[in-house]
Amino acid sequence: MERAIVHMDLDTFFVSCERRNNSQLNGLPIIIGGGDRGVVASCSYESRRFGVRSAMPIKMALKLCPEAKVIKGDMDLYSKLSHEVTEIIEEKVPVMEKASIDEFYLDLSGMDKFFGCYKWTQDLASSVMKNTGLPLSFALSNNKTVSKIGTGEAKPIGHMEIKDIMVRPFLNPLSVRKIPMVGGETYKLLSRVGIRTIHTLSEMPAEVLQKLMGKNGLELWKKANGIDETPVIQYSERKSISSERTFTNDSIDIIAIKSMITGMAEQLANQLRDEKWLTSTIVVKIRYSNFDTETKQCRVSYTSSDHAICKYALELFDKVYTRRMRIRLVGLKLTGLVHGEYQMNIFEDTQEMMSLYQSMDYIKKRFGKNAVGRASGFKYL
Repeated sequence: MERAIVHMDLDTFFVSCERRNNSQLNGLPIIIGGGDRGVVASCSYESRRFGVRSAMPIKMALKLCPEAKVIKGDMDLYSKLSHEVTEIIEEKVPVMEKASIDEFYLDLSGMDKFFGCYKWTQDLASSVMKNTGLPLSFALSNNKTVSKIGTGEAKPIGHMEIKDIMVRPFLNPLSVRKIPMVGGETYKLLSRVGIRTIHTLSEMPAEVLQKLMGKNGLELWKKANGIDETPVIQYSERKSISSERTFTNDSIDIIAIKSMITGMAEQLANQLRDEKWLTSTIVVKIRYSNFDTETKQCRVSYTSSDHAICKYALELFDKVYTRRMRIRLVGLKLTGLVHGEYQMNIFEDTQEMMSLYQSMDYIKKRFGKNAVGRASGFKYL
């Protein structure tokens, strides 16, 4: 059976959410982000014409586009509207994968027996836009990679169908940057050996690319040739992640307990970023030596940063620990999760803080989760 895979993406999602609530923002150059030392979380097409891009420092963005209106951003609003879109799609599609807060993969394989997949997807897209007021683009092809690239080419508020016979002609003239797994460093490496278009990449011997880039080289060659057998994985929202520690001997050492909470917060924050989640609710749990168990929780702005989670967790511990009694267990849970590509609190964290976390995450991924951490919680990692 021929596969029919759709990639659907909400155009400039954060900006579109703000404009949905305030029509006076229509047509203006918009930057979503926080503070002079923050970074651009999203930007409108009007500001992109001046060279503004996501992850760029706000100060640099405003130098390029002084007239831009900077909005701090509202993750609660974005999460709510993302959920509305998800419900509309989920109700109609047999298999849907939510790849991030604003993009989806749909597997419509076999539906051509009843009606055209492309026309059906057009109707679905119209339904989403009509019911939510949010613009979107989509592309239909035989696999995830080609569909995602197609959506990028169709934007803004566009759509296209790339049939099997058109896959190679569609991909060939495009820059290798268009392939989802090609970042800045990979592009520099490929450019140094004269590979700048997908056509050139597709004609390279697979074994040469494998020697140059390891196992990623073969995967890149497949994508350049329009080959991607990755399945669409049925969406299911994760509810929470948590960590608990039971003491060998009941303890009243508050400094040690707080250090343990700090270590747990670091591990969970790293897990959030690795799996691309943001949390909105932090819960601290303690169990006294007599087995009485108490919890305390608080709502926070969506985040996955160590320092924010540590701060709130320690404040909650001070509130929940009300008896002068030994503790046998302490736990930390992060819930109210939103799945997205945004690896930290991009509305408040500075560029320096983001760079620090990215470096720490890289070290942990390469050398193990205990390779680096705060001194206060390192003993308990």
